[in-house]
Amino acid sequence: MHNNELSSEPQFFDADWLRTQIFETIRFYDPQCIDQVNGGYYHCYLDDGTICDSEIKSLVGTARFIYIFSVGFMLGGPKHWKSMAEQGLRFLEEVFHDHKYGGYFWMAEKRTVTDAGKYMYGQAFVLLALATANKAGIGGTRPLLDEHVQILEKNLWDPAYQLYLDAKNRNWTVTDPYRGQNANMHTCEAMTAAFEATGNKEFLRRALTLAHSVTVTLANQTGGLIWEQYDQQWHPDWIRREAYKDNEFRLYGYIFGHSIEWSKLLMKLHHYVRKPWLRDRAIFLYRTAWKAAADHTYGGLYFSMAPDGRILDAYKYYWVMAEALGASALLAKGAPDTAFYLRHYRDLFGYCWAHFIDHRYGAWYPKLSRANLRIGYEKSPLTKTDYHPITNYFEAMRVFEKQISPLHV
Repeated sequence: MHNNELSSEPQFFDADWLRTQIFETIRFYDPQCIDQVNGGYYHCYLDDGTICDSEIKSLVGTARFIYIFSVGFMLGGPKHWKSMAEQGLRFLEEVFHDHKYGGYFWMAEKRTVTDAGKYMYGQAFVLLALATANKAGIGGTRPLLDEHVQILEKNLWDPAYQLYLDAKNRNWTVTDPYRGQNANMHTCEAMTAAFEATGNKEFLRRALTLAHSVTVTLANQTGGLIWEQYDQQWHPDWIRREAYKDNEFRLYGYIFGHSIEWSKLLMKLHHYVRKPWLRDRAIFLYRTAWKAAADHTYGGLYFSMAPDGRILDAYKYYWVMAEALGASALLAKGAPDTAFYLRHYRDLFGYCWAHFIDHRYGAWYPKLSRANLRIGYEKSPLTKTDYHPITNYFEAMRVFEKQISPLHV
């Protein structure tokens, strides 16, 4: 492919344009996300931004809102985004923080906790929110960050397997038998952010440990790609459990987006620690998952694959596309064959621009059929907040700020 072909959509490779996309996505939630009655944020929005639930408060959604407003403020967005992040930090401490046993509750309604479980997935996003607010100079979150990491170390770290447990009850006395990679992946992301925010290399070491445990130790049991569910000895659980059928955090199968998301995290770590296995695993995960996931008829990437290689879910999910954009950009910067990854980045961005990004009201549609038809009218369900597009716009922006462009292939 010639350079002029690669540069046919130059805005996709322009850091200032990507920053603008971050701002425009955040504006979908500004100002209507602020709950002036109960504190925190509203968590459910229809296509046009109409609030579709005024009571349910999610730990993950709260943390992700803190994250997106912190990123927006850090990138020079409106000053009131700082106060919007602080709104979430207050609610996090007043309602979600368990001041008796430590950690953060999973769910609330108005200001009443409705699920006091301590789920590692939620704890990971709290860490990401605290780290990102700290980077942005918001809220004096460093003491909370250090305390939170110590709580996780004491109560959810499994030293025998070098991974985090998935969940415990409120006082940390009962362990959920479920084991999964998803929470560990996001904890790797959060630990990397904590290192970036504080310079504490212990956080970087923990991120590297998690990366190796999942993408090498666990993946060696499952043909190299990332499997989701495991038993208590961290052996793959190949049985599709009815109990987890509708649980978006306990997915079944090879989730292509997670293999690709891991490739992004591995390249982020490779920037700090030049260990060959990080880049090698990133390249393998990205290329193997992309080859199996690419829909050559309708565009985009399929969602999941069964152990025997059948496509389980051919629908298109916004977060998979967003993560693939970030991974493509980081691999274009740090792996051989830059043009290959830039091509994927450009083509997938064109697909998202045509099908996922709402050019009328803003933000991304959450899910499309295989043939790219809308499913439902909720633009932003409970935990979405468009965290995935925003964080990957941000990753791509940082790559292309460094003059990695198709014109230099």
